[in-house]
Amino acid sequence: MKTKEQWSSKIGFILAAAGSAIGLGAIWKFPYIAGVSGGGAFFVIFTLFTLFLGLPLLMAEFVIGRKTQKNAIDAYKELAPNSKWHWIGYMGIVTCFILLSFYSVIGGWIIVYLWKAITGQLNGLDQSEYAELFGATISNPYISVFVQFLFMLFTIVVVAKGVQKGIEKTSQVMMPVLFILFIVLIIRSLTLDHAMEGVLFLFKPDFSKVTAETILFALGQSFFALSIGVSVMVTYSSYLSKAENLFRSAFSIVMMNLFIIILAGLAIFPAVFSFGLKPDAGPVLLFNVLPNVFDQMAFGMVFFVAFLILFLFAALTSAFSMLEIIVTVLAKGDAKKRERWSWIIGLAIFVFGIPSALSFGVLSDVLIFGKSIFDVADYLVSNILLPVGSLLIAVFVPLKIKKSALYEEFSTGGGIPYHLFQLWFFLIRFVAPIAILMVCYHVIRG
Repeated sequence: MKTKEQWSSKIGFILAAAGSAIGLGAIWKFPYIAGVSGGGAFFVIFTLFTLFLGLPLLMAEFVIGRKTQKNAIDAYKELAPNSKWHWIGYMGIVTCFILLSFYSVIGGWIIVYLWKAITGQLNGLDQSEYAELFGATISNPYISVFVQFLFMLFTIVVVAKGVQKGIEKTSQVMMPVLFILFIVLIIRSLTLDHAMEGVLFLFKPDFSKVTAETILFALGQSFFALSIGVSVMVTYSSYLSKAENLFRSAFSIVMMNLFIIILAGLAIFPAVFSFGLKPDAGPVLLFNVLPNVFDQMAFGMVFFVAFLILFLFAALTSAFSMLEIIVTVLAKGDAKKRERWSWIIGLAIFVFGIPSALSFGVLSDVLIFGKSIFDVADYLVSNILLPVGSLLIAVFVPLKIKKSALYEEFSTGGGIPYHLFQLWFFLIRFVAPIAILMVCYHVIRG
């Protein structure tokens, strides 16, 4: 059944798709991974992987969605009828379900910290007290589950309203505000003493610190940061008009993603170095280290509130896309069904995510292969499902869609030079599968 809804404009699509990509991967995960992986060297490698692997895979998903104008399961059925390839779509749905179940936990942490910052509960603490506060917050079962529910509630309400009135309209507000808040924070961060140390950490590569693990981290992060491998972009591009240029849209989204990552680095690392703190604090960088950093600035908590708001906006725009891929399969373009399925699936994800929310408190003793429930869900998505999904899409597109049909799809809406198409085809057919298999091999060995 053909998708009934479409994006109202090209900019609406780009902002929504960029919002999907620019989430916790860019603002939460990239800074701490870069912090433990060499800073500038990691950023250079990540950028190369994003341009030469992430961009081709993003374009591959765009081709599948825009060509068929169908959801993430029916699109594969149309392109490869009477085969099992549509299971890529089912895998994407399962991945997004699991991903949003623990992603919403982090979204809840942002909400509770936003409340604590606004009410002054983060003022005047030292580094150890910030660490204790974070531990006490995420181990409290009532707080953890309640704020996770609030995050999912907002996500459900927006997706239930539809593509134009819900996702697109909300993204058109959130994304510009996100950019404005970033600029304000960067100006403040760069005016601090010793801020240039943080800038050099981000932009001056030290390749002596690069290891095989750093390279594989960068490759995995390039997939995670662009929301590829789960057919989210198949779903979003299915709402895209044939008049739009696929390459320009994909390139715009990649550039926005890289730009946001640079902004995140410029907002975080100069401030961290300015106060003599370490950038390698890991996943708790934003909740343990940054409150301490902002508290030492003039009007610091005002800036930290702004940072948490943009962090929340980025998390929500990604959450919309994860819920959307599931809802659009079940609703099949029916607005009434969309609203009903948004609530059913959204609440199911919330319930499924409760063990992840409790895995730092009452379920902290429950370990699977030595990992908490939250960490198992993260590992399953980041290290297994995303790479496997990306690999299957990289194999599917050149195998099941004729090269001439691929070029015709890229030519629709303005087109690209044939030599650029040839480069894309070579990367998606040969380079991407080999690179992804390297990640899978590393995961198996590790």
